[in-house]
Amino acid sequence: MTYFILFLAILAEVIATTALKASDSFTKLGPSIVLVVGYAVSFYLLTIVMRSMPTGVTYAIWSGLGIVLISVFGYLFNHEKLDLAACIGMSLIVIGVVVINVFSKTVNH
Repeated sequence: MTYFILFLAILAEVIATTALKASDSFTKLGPSIVLVVGYAVSFYLLTIVMRSMPTGVTYAIWSGLGIVLISVFGYLFNHEKLDLAACIGMSLIVIGVVVINVFSKTVNH
């Protein structure tokens, strides 16, 4: 259940960050509301996750997967380009998250 809640926190953060660009520096009400609510939901869910997972590991997974998903959303919905170096770097982030989850003894499985 912890990983499901963490996934929801990541998804809320990705939606909020996507809305951040759409808010046009908080000049558009709809996206501005989405980003504030999205970040609030994300941080609340993170507090639940941190009851059973160390802060550093939680943040590493949340931020790492968030970076990758934000980049994918930007590519798909905002037509932002991803070059080879960006793809390689994000692949390394995903590998790091997998290593933490598979090999770290600090993560409760």
